[in-house]
Amino acid sequence: MIATEKIMIEKTKNSRLGEVDFNHLPFGSIMSDHMLVSDYIDGEWGSSSIIPFGNIAMSPTMLALHYGQIVFEGMKAFKMKDGSISIFRVEKHYDRFCKSMERMCIPAMSFDHFNEALKTLIKLDAAWVPGTEGSSLYIRPFVFASEERFGVKVAEEYKFIIFSGPVGPYYSNPLKVKVEDKYRRAARGGTGSAKCAGNYGGAFYPSSLARKEGFDQVLWTDGSADLNIEESGTMNVMFMINDVFVTPPLSDSILDGVTRDSFITIAKDMGIKIEERKIGAPELISAHEKGILQEAFGTGTAAVVAPIQVINIKGKDYTLPTVKDSNVALKIKQRLLDIRLGNAPDKNNWNTIIKP
Repeated sequence: MIATEKIMIEKTKNSRLGEVDFNHLPFGSIMSDHMLVSDYIDGEWGSSSIIPFGNIAMSPTMLALHYGQIVFEGMKAFKMKDGSISIFRVEKHYDRFCKSMERMCIPAMSFDHFNEALKTLIKLDAAWVPGTEGSSLYIRPFVFASEERFGVKVAEEYKFIIFSGPVGPYYSNPLKVKVEDKYRRAARGGTGSAKCAGNYGGAFYPSSLARKEGFDQVLWTDGSADLNIEESGTMNVMFMINDVFVTPPLSDSILDGVTRDSFITIAKDMGIKIEERKIGAPELISAHEKGILQEAFGTGTAAVVAPIQVINIKGKDYTLPTVKDSNVALKIKQRLLDIRLGNAPDKNNWNTIIKP
């Protein structure tokens, strides 16, 4: 083993790098060679270790398995034109990670602990960062209650892990979505703004029902009579109405998306008007009837921008204009990609640069 910034590193003896076809990357099934592990014991986060990626031992009484103290992040790293690696918006992801941990009663960790762990791991697995168009290295930091006990309580021991894997595009075709009018993703005062595991597990059932009806995803609402839109599947959502981007305002039932924030910043820089406000199903129907509902799309780390072609409201399909490369959302997506790859100035200092 070798030590780097107090991080012990055990390199794998059997790299799987040569087994990967980087020209045909699936999403979420290929893991890089190493993972980082750190434990919270006796009231503090201990030193991190990097070990070969593999299974972890756990007790059937581990508290996370019973009471759901699990939060995670989704991040990406990109290969730049000079061969360097950029990890996108580390500080923003860290801030959201800490807010999720606080909401789930998980002890915070310092930015230095998070940042050094992340950079050291990605530098070690730099060869896993793909350079093919539309691809990236997906990074998954997560933390869970590891204490072995079956009584209901806030855990006193936790495990922090980061692993990564090369991925291709998440969605390849425009989506057909249904405005969900029965089930809700999150309630006000709940955990909707935290990136915790239960939010996703609870969304599976209504999403699976929608897919059986022929939809790709659902548009989640606040459950009001107006069916105010909140999110699109596992993404934030935006609509272009009469040349203005409209997106639901952040609340404790909506996740503070890093891609959402980046998209809004770039759009404003391009002189595009943004409105963060409530938008309900009746407004979408009215805008469609007037011919001013120009674009709709989800934004998130995995997909970046996922255009929506059809919105179903109360059993009726509303078809949007055909998605083209000239769509404003796709132009902003390209601008965002150019920043990540070093093809455009990073004036907001979003990229953390690693030299392999």
